[in-house]
Amino acid sequence: MADRSYTLFSAGPMMVGGMMPISEEARAMDARPAWNGYVLVDDVDVYAERVKAAGGAIHRAPEDIPGVGRFSVAADPHGAVFNLFETASDEERAPAVPGTPGHVGWHELHAGDGPSAFAFYSGLFGWTKAEAMDMGPMGVYQIFATGGAPCGGMMTKMPQTPAPFWLYYFNVDAVEAAMARVKDAGGQIIHGPMQVPGGSWIAHGLDPQGAIFAMVGPKG
Repeated sequence: MADRSYTLFSAGPMMVGGMMPISEEARAMDARPAWNGYVLVDDVDVYAERVKAAGGAIHRAPEDIPGVGRFSVAADPHGAVFNLFETASDEERAPAVPGTPGHVGWHELHAGDGPSAFAFYSGLFGWTKAEAMDMGPMGVYQIFATGGAPCGGMMTKMPQTPAPFWLYYFNVDAVEAAMARVKDAGGQIIHGPMQVPGGSWIAHGLDPQGAIFAMVGPKG
């Protein structure tokens, strides 16, 4: 990229993400290290206008990545950040087998308000409701799908959570072993391991620079 380096990550033969320094513009807005997800759309410019019309915000106007596609940095009405992405390629990429280590296996929104957040995203992207779980004092956890099997959940954030955000769960071959690797590499475990419905185990962590992430897989 013209103004910064961008490192691509792959898991086996498949590209799964990227990493770049926080821009000076973002630092001026008090941005912190974080993972940011992309929603694939057919026209970024059109969807950027739809985001604003639905009460969201555009933090970075649509911009081309030469030879790759077009993107925009957006936020929902409560401030949770996500990216819009339009690919420049006509090639269909086969999805990874569910549970493949190194890929994101679950997308979780800690929302400013769960019901209105679901209305925002479903209205824009056609996401649909799956099972809803009553978690008592923590509220309702609404599982959602984006056209196939369920791939994420939304809930109203806890009062102590500073701001709404998306949390990404990386598939691992064994959660406890992955937790040990996190600590050995200078990160922290802030929650877990904990078993969730369906038999999987999860843990939440911080990398050495403070970016939050999660892991999901068997306990081992």
